[in-house]
Amino acid sequence: MTPTPEPQAAPTRPDPVFTPDAAFFWEGVARGELLGQRCSECHKLVHPPRPMCPACHSVKRETVKLSGRGKVYSCVIPRHPAPLGFAEAPLVALIELEEGIRLVSNVIDIPPASVRAGLEVEVTFAPTRGGKAVPVFRPRQGARP
Repeated sequence: MTPTPEPQAAPTRPDPVFTPDAAFFWEGVARGELLGQRCSECHKLVHPPRPMCPACHSVKRETVKLSGRGKVYSCVIPRHPAPLGFAEAPLVALIELEEGIRLVSNVIDIPPASVRAGLEVEVTFAPTRGGKAVPVFRPRQGARP
């Protein structure tokens, strides 16, 4: 007789908030891709996505695929008030991607006490309660906490 697999709990993570400027980003996440915005004039990466380049003020932009690899720049565990939609407070981290931009996200698959600045991480995608996904990060294989 084959054992019955444990039912997985429904995701409690809130859905992302979509804005017109970031629609490309969330469409990429839905496909399992981490995308960024680059100015077509000065070629600087821009994050968060916006209608105008903050460096040269051009409105010409292009979408680029990002590596999804980076390092923890800084992290914190929010204690009060409890984050809405989470069973327990997630570790919130500022991730510096190899491309030089920074994203605020969560670090998973590692005890929060083991997360330190400089930890090498890679992107993965966590489901939300509305059937969408958000990018989160986990330690890269072979990375030392």
